[in-house]
Amino acid sequence: MKLVIAIIKPFKLDEVREALSTIDVQGMTVSEVKGFGRQKGHSEIYRGAEYAVSFVPKLKLEIAVSHDLVERVVETIEARARTGTIGDGKVFVIDLEQALRIRTGDANDSAL
Repeated sequence: MKLVIAIIKPFKLDEVREALSTIDVQGMTVSEVKGFGRQKGHSEIYRGAEYAVSFVPKLKLEIAVSHDLVERVVETIEARARTGTIGDGKVFVIDLEQALRIRTGDANDSAL
C-alpha cells in the first residue's frame, strides 16, 4: 500500500476528484493548507494598500491506495492539476505499512 500526498491549487479540486473517481479511487482526505515554494507568495492590494502574502493557499490531498493503483493515481493527479504555471503543486508517494477500518476491523488492502 502507498499513501499519495498531493498539494494542488484549490480551484483544481473538483476536476482532480472527478478524474480519480473514474479510476476507482474510493476516498481521500482534503485539508486546506498554506505554503510557499518557488512561487514565493504574491502581492495583493487591499483598501488601496499593497501588501505581501507570503503563504499561498493550497489544498492537500491524502489518498491511500494499493500498489497496483499508485501510478494511475499519480498520473491522473498530474494531468488534472496542471495549469502550466508556477505553483501547480507537488505529489509525494510514501510507503504505508498498515491500514485499519475501525468500524469493521478490516486490515490493509481490504480497509482501503
